[in-house]
Amino acid sequence: MAKVKTLKENHLILALLFAGWSLGNLDRFVMNYAVINISKDLHLSAASTGFLLSSFFAGYALMQIPGGWLADRFGSRKVLLTAIIMWSIFTALTGAAWSLTSILIIRFLFGIGEGGYMPAGSKLIAQTFPSSERGRAMSIVLSSGAFLGILTPIFATTMMATIGWRAMFWIIGGIGVLLATIFWYYIKDPQTVVEDDQEELHTNEPKSLLQLLKHPFVWSLFIASFSVNAINWGLLSWMPTYLVNVRGLELLKLGWIAAIPGLAAIIGTFGAGYLLDKLPKGKEYIYGIVSSACVGILLYLMFKASSVTEFMVYQTIIMIFGAFLIIFLPTNVLKTVPTEIVGSTMGFVSFGGQLAGFVTPIAIGFIVEASKGSFDAAFWLLIGFAIICTLSFISFFIKSGPSSGK
Repeated sequence: MAKVKTLKENHLILALLFAGWSLGNLDRFVMNYAVINISKDLHLSAASTGFLLSSFFAGYALMQIPGGWLADRFGSRKVLLTAIIMWSIFTALTGAAWSLTSILIIRFLFGIGEGGYMPAGSKLIAQTFPSSERGRAMSIVLSSGAFLGILTPIFATTMMATIGWRAMFWIIGGIGVLLATIFWYYIKDPQTVVEDDQEELHTNEPKSLLQLLKHPFVWSLFIASFSVNAINWGLLSWMPTYLVNVRGLELLKLGWIAAIPGLAAIIGTFGAGYLLDKLPKGKEYIYGIVSSACVGILLYLMFKASSVTEFMVYQTIIMIFGAFLIIFLPTNVLKTVPTEIVGSTMGFVSFGGQLAGFVTPIAIGFIVEASKGSFDAAFWLLIGFAIICTLSFISFFIKSGPSSGK
């Protein structure tokens, strides 16, 4: 079918998806800083703090596949609106938590609420943009994480030092309700979709997620998604605590220093989107192998860094290579999978990543507590995930051959 959306409409869709994902990232990222004060106010151990950091991901991971299926079945608009409304309500309720049990339940339900946004947003991109532009479109939406990587440390530490963590969550929840109103007015399900010029799986082309699971590339992306997000959320969730407790940084100073890697992530995100749209089919796996191997090496160097400055330099470089991996995973789905099941497939691949987001903070919490505050074993865990990611890409590339990404 012919392309029916104007350039202006496409830009509006991207702007709103970017705004929604920015707020979703803010809701999640602030917890990594708020937990420093929450753990003190609620008297949480390191293990309990790990459960708190992971509780969101339990709900979020469980909702990935259902959220994608709902977007395929009922349309992107309904899922996007429901996600924003639900996560805004439970973000505000986070500020009212009075115990470990209450905040665990609230954050779990928050994850359930937000779980459908990514699959539904990805489906809307697939319905709106041709294959040759989806990498850049996805990079724009996901770049919100990089921008929030800069803004969240400054915002969170400033809010916590002035109005406290409870009021901070109330304000963010209120913004979400306003954004949901804007989505309701402007976001519509496409009546027709752009011409699909993607190179789909032509052999026994899948019509459902269950059929798609027979293809090795989906499992390669699932394993890579788990590994990459284990590293990403391991760093995001525990590095603030590590830098304050082990490296001795003050909270406000942490906010400004932690924003530095976000600048690199922005460059890496947009660069990755452009590169993925230009690379010949199959060559992206070579860049995936190189990027994941470099992340593993840099994690080791960061772990052995003799100063905070050296530590942050390595983390900043990790963000550039990590950006390629983060953008590659959903973009590969958008370029390869039939539009009719993009939501379900994206939900499955994203499920791997969010499962890692649930498991990793808990694992690190137990490791740190068992090690009496040492993060050494935690760094080795993250390095191990980088190795798994590299092997996953290598295995699929060898099986597929250098000329095919399928």
